[in-house]
Amino acid sequence: MNNQYKSGFVALIGRPNVGKSTLMNCLIGQKIAITSHKPQTTRNRIQTVYTSEEGQIVFVDTPGIHKAKNRLGDYMVNVAERSLKEVDVILWLVEPSNYIGAGEQHIIEQLRKVNVPVILVINKIDTVKKEELLGFIDTYRKEMEFAEIVPVSALKKENTEELIKCIMQYLPYGPAFYDEDTITDQPQRQIVAELIREKALRSLEEEIPHGIAVTIEKMKWRGDLVDIEATIICERDSHKGIIIGKQGAMLKKIGTSARRDIEDLLESRVNLQLWVKVKKDWRDSDFLIKNFGYNPKDCE
Repeated sequence: MNNQYKSGFVALIGRPNVGKSTLMNCLIGQKIAITSHKPQTTRNRIQTVYTSEEGQIVFVDTPGIHKAKNRLGDYMVNVAERSLKEVDVILWLVEPSNYIGAGEQHIIEQLRKVNVPVILVINKIDTVKKEELLGFIDTYRKEMEFAEIVPVSALKKENTEELIKCIMQYLPYGPAFYDEDTITDQPQRQIVAELIREKALRSLEEEIPHGIAVTIEKMKWRGDLVDIEATIICERDSHKGIIIGKQGAMLKKIGTSARRDIEDLLESRVNLQLWVKVKKDWRDSDFLIKNFGYNPKDCE
């Protein structure tokens, strides 16, 4: 490795649904973090790796910073805010707007406490007129000093190469943390569970998604076929019926769309079996939160 090689950790933070996971998937060129139009999609801290001849960026995609309503919410917010103290650069994602609300003000307060470069990323620029961008940039520039301000569209892959260049400027010199073939620290089972949860998020009614989790009961290879058995956990009996749907139609829809992405991920044919179980109020149970892959100590 040459002396000019750079490497470091970069946190993506922001309010729920500003496009953090979409941007991270775009930057590394592969789908790892799940996305949906519903807020609070990301629950865990997900690390993905971008490697080039110039350096290696380890992206840390955090849950959206929001007002917590239960133990799972506490966990998500603590994971996000703790990440600010453990990285070399922070990317703060916002939507193009001249209004800075209470949620953004809370993030600004957190950012004022850190001693690392903060790059403001104005995402979703494909949704506004280009001449409006200077006004949005000026609005945020008045709030605090940023190392850089970079407008992008994660969805359309606009200006993302410029963002990579900006990040590299602020990383320390040092060897790579991961080999060049590594793209994530997430186990395959965890990614598969999240892909199933994504399809449920996209298919189900508004009141259900925050109350679901997915566990992988079995994942076994038979030649070029992978047998996967997974359980969708919900909080109420009425939710179970909605997830299954009339004559199993909704569950089949979730399974069919999830199977396509899982086959792409595993590069193999997949036999996916889904079940639904009710665990009442699991988001307020430390035992169940831990059982579903989250660490309740992070709520403290």
